[in-house]
Amino acid sequence: MKLQKLLFILFLSVFTLSAVAQTESQLRRKKEAIQREIEQLQKNLNKTANGKKLTIQQINTINAQIRLRQDKIGTINSEIKNLDNQISQNTNTVHTLQGQLGDLKKEYAGMIRFAQRNRNSYDKMMFIFAAKDFNQAYKRIKYLQQFSQYRKKQAGYIENTQQDLNGKIKVLDKTLREKSDLLKEQERERERLSKDKSKQSVELSKLSKDEKQFRQDISNRKKQQAQIDRAISAAIQRAIEEARRKAAEEARRKAAEEARIAAAKAKAENKPAPATPAPPTAKAKSTGELLTATPETARLSAGFENNRGRLPWPVATGTITERFGLHKLDQASYTNDGVDITTTDGAAVRAVFAGKVAAVQVVMGRTVVLINHGEYFTVYQNLKSVSVSVGNSVDTKQTIGVVANTGDDAVLKFQIRRGQAALNPEAWISK
Repeated sequence: MKLQKLLFILFLSVFTLSAVAQTESQLRRKKEAIQREIEQLQKNLNKTANGKKLTIQQINTINAQIRLRQDKIGTINSEIKNLDNQISQNTNTVHTLQGQLGDLKKEYAGMIRFAQRNRNSYDKMMFIFAAKDFNQAYKRIKYLQQFSQYRKKQAGYIENTQQDLNGKIKVLDKTLREKSDLLKEQERERERLSKDKSKQSVELSKLSKDEKQFRQDISNRKKQQAQIDRAISAAIQRAIEEARRKAAEEARRKAAEEARIAAAKAKAENKPAPATPAPPTAKAKSTGELLTATPETARLSAGFENNRGRLPWPVATGTITERFGLHKLDQASYTNDGVDITTTDGAAVRAVFAGKVAAVQVVMGRTVVLINHGEYFTVYQNLKSVSVSVGNSVDTKQTIGVVANTGDDAVLKFQIRRGQAALNPEAWISK
């Protein structure tokens, strides 16, 4: 029973450590990915000369760097928590093995003492020859053999348990060193975060000094984005009206076909032809119903919706440096209907899902591509070149153009809309 209990504990320990190792690997990959994003943002900041005026993009980059640094510290905390769990489990296993080893050694010592005490009175040969018959002599021989084998097995259990104990102690020491290294890394990241926040304070103080200039910059940005958003809304409305026109044409075609069949039936039955029905007045359909009126568009829309949270990013590498919704800088504010993704120079822009190109427009010097996915639309703004045209069908991750530089950085402005309503892209693209 003791051996079974020992094996069960060892099995449970191995199984648990395997699951923890998988989580550790995931956390390590996440931490490395965050570090790559931080380094890319730092490169972008380093490109900006000290003499240049402060831009909204620089402030957004610093804010994103702080957010990523906080995420990295959170990931390190999760790693430390995992290691604490491992340390606790390994410590319990070590104590259990030490107890098992002590019991085995006591039991083995008792067997040795018993054998020593009875060595003279139970001489093996005399013990066997003293049997009253052959059958009893045979049983005594088997008993002596089994006793000897059991002693050997007990010695083997002691040796194996000692090896397992030594192995667990080594693992425990290694885990404690890893925790010490992570605590040092955590402290370094906290220092870097403090420096980033100091830098943020310095830049925001500059912003306060140049309040008039920033208000003008934000006002210009609002006007530019409002014109682009009007163009996007107009393109979406055209797609809706086209769907409405096709739905009306389909209704008229069906009515005409029904009238033709009715007239043919009346003629066959030698009856007067029925009166021509008035044009159908179908009930008004919602935007969603219009955009998913055909089986093809319905499937496309359902596929897009089913991939919520799993859509690929519109660029292979990048960091969200401006989030969805209302933003305030000092006393000024503006709204972003999508997200700004800072990426590398010359990065390819990709469709996040299969669909049809609904518009390619240049508005105020910025190229915008609009792709229809049934009831949903994706918007790719700030492209310097485009490799698709209106009416083209595109596949998931197909390149549609190359991102342009905004100031010193390559920034893609990305939106997702359901009809005309803007949605938060962070809820749709993969983490």
